[in-house]
Amino acid sequence: MPLSEYEQRVLEQMERDLGADPKLNSAMSKAARPRGRWTFAFIGIVVGLGVLVGGVIAQLTVVGVLGFALMLGSALWGMLAPAKSATKTAAAGKGTAKKGKRQGFMNRVEDRFERRRDQGDF
Repeated sequence: MPLSEYEQRVLEQMERDLGADPKLNSAMSKAARPRGRWTFAFIGIVVGLGVLVGGVIAQLTVVGVLGFALMLGSALWGMLAPAKSATKTAAAGKGTAKKGKRQGFMNRVEDRFERRRDQGDF
């Protein structure tokens, strides 16, 4: 069912407003975390789990709490790793990237939406 003229104008206005929001743009362009940091975080979680289980078996509460703290610290260290700057990579590739070769999930969704709108599927 095609959109009315009013609905198309409202949709285009919403698209412009969403594209201009810097907070949304930075939230949607999250970069991948370094793989080595994830590996060490996983190892820390496994070691912390071993210390926790060892503390439970030995009935030493302090050792169990330390194991839990090690697990929690390792998980937070892995998740809060500084991401590669998405704005720098986007700015560097902005001038050279063609419309069809843009990267990222949201850009692919936007391209599909534009193709469908141009073909009259909406």
